[in-house]
Amino acid sequence: QVQLVESGGGLVQPGGSLRLSCAGSGSNYVMGWYRQAPGKQRELVADISSGGAWTNYADSVKGRFTISRNNAKNTVYLQMNSLRPEDTAVYYCNRARGGPLAPWGQGTLVTVSS
Repeated sequence: QVQLVESGGGLVQPGGSLRLSCAGSGSNYVMGWYRQAPGKQRELVADISSGGAWTNYADSVKGRFTISRNNAKNTVYLQMNSLRPEDTAVYYCNRARGGPLAPWGQGTLVTVSS
């Protein structure tokens, strides 16, 4: 049973940075970072191919977020720069692009506020 564990969230001021980690990603699937803000649906913000050759970003985070992965460590990362209040959400990782979803982890809360 795959277990995904997200970490690295916290409280940061606008313009700040955070790096999220997702342990348990494996190496066989496209992986994505998703987020869910209060009162909103969960959305995919970035994904990365199984070997890391390509990445894709939602328009709202393009140029500010960078997704990467280390398959030897079964970990996917999300580097978030120039954070904005609207980035406040619980962030999750899971498979993407039609891959069979694993059970959702607990997520990691990112709060952007002054």
